[in-house]
Amino acid sequence: MSDPVAPSRALPLALAGLVALAVAMGIGRFAFTPLLPLMLAERSVSLAGASLLASANYFGYLVGALACTFQPWIATRLGWRATVDGPRWVRGGLVATVVLTLGMALDLPALWPLLRFAAGVASAVVFLYTSGWVLEQLARRGVPAMGALIYVGPGGGIVASGLAASALVALHVPAAAGWLTFGLLAAALTALAWAVFDARRGVPAPTVGAAAGGGRGDAAPATSGLGLGLLTLAYGLAGIGYIITATFLPVIARQALPQSHWLDLFWPLFGVGVMVGAVGASRLPAGGDLRLRLAACYAIQAAGVAASLVSPTLAGFALGSLLLGLPFTAITFFAMQEVRRLRPRQATSWMGLLTAMYGLGQIAGPPLAAGLVARSGNAARGFALSLEIACGLLVLGAAMYVVLERMHPMREG
Repeated sequence: MSDPVAPSRALPLALAGLVALAVAMGIGRFAFTPLLPLMLAERSVSLAGASLLASANYFGYLVGALACTFQPWIATRLGWRATVDGPRWVRGGLVATVVLTLGMALDLPALWPLLRFAAGVASAVVFLYTSGWVLEQLARRGVPAMGALIYVGPGGGIVASGLAASALVALHVPAAAGWLTFGLLAAALTALAWAVFDARRGVPAPTVGAAAGGGRGDAAPATSGLGLGLLTLAYGLAGIGYIITATFLPVIARQALPQSHWLDLFWPLFGVGVMVGAVGASRLPAGGDLRLRLAACYAIQAAGVAASLVSPTLAGFALGSLLLGLPFTAITFFAMQEVRRLRPRQATSWMGLLTAMYGLGQIAGPPLAAGLVARSGNAARGFALSLEIACGLLVLGAAMYVVLERMHPMREG
């Protein structure tokens, strides 16, 4: 018999997960985007240097994801305890995010790549252990769909950091003040979520499969290695497919609309799209094929990238920002749920592998854009070519999910 008050009891868990991802992703990773125009304007960093900082962060994200993926294997080889206290790692990652964000306020440019790399590691740790632990606890409480709410967090962090950056630009304050502001905001949010991330709050599950399956009929279906490989590769394409726009959107918009007063609102609009998309994903009926939902999400993001190409105007950038954001964390939620369906007993490791592949795409994006800008006749053409490549990769990823659905149709249980 289901517990009628389970959703209300589970809500604090979902909200804590939301806040943790707002800190780790919305601030730890994406606060750099709205601050980049400030840093470029004060010449504290060049476009090539900005690409280095972005790639350092994404490389750290990749390293953190790989470390989480292979943690059970490493622990076994070294004779350590194989199980991980997920909430403790979340707390540690949140504290690290606060310290590293504050560190970017220091006038030590040589240290910035290292700080951004470490922030990427912390982001991956918080993302994976928050996703793994919170989704597991919500499934054990019988409300797995509530897990989509935690992915509202990155959007909330993006909106907060974007609006704060807009205010800083209006006040003509240095970028260092922005990093200090975001570090203090991250500290305040961490304090709000701290008490929830306690392993003693966890609910033990009778079986691993029951906890991981989330009631999706075929809890441990037979899936070929090729099928899982395509799933991982398709997820990785989303990394490079969105990152060029997500990293350079404020810069691209400033080049196309140098006199517009609305430039600093495109990034917060992206964050609003992220939040709306995550809430929408939580409202979808259970039982649908997640691969087809992923294909639809990729198509929406491709349309968002194309909107900035077809119409580099205020309306085009606004529509592109919204469409790019709508499926951003919905993609993550659907992919993580699909992994839990396919590999319930190794879910965290497979989540880490997908996240690592996503990280590879993110690493490739910024230097690709910077290289194309450097080799093109002008920056606008270089960015346009980068966006064309990104759009094509998202379309390819959508097609791969459709192929996967044809190869391995869901069995109704």
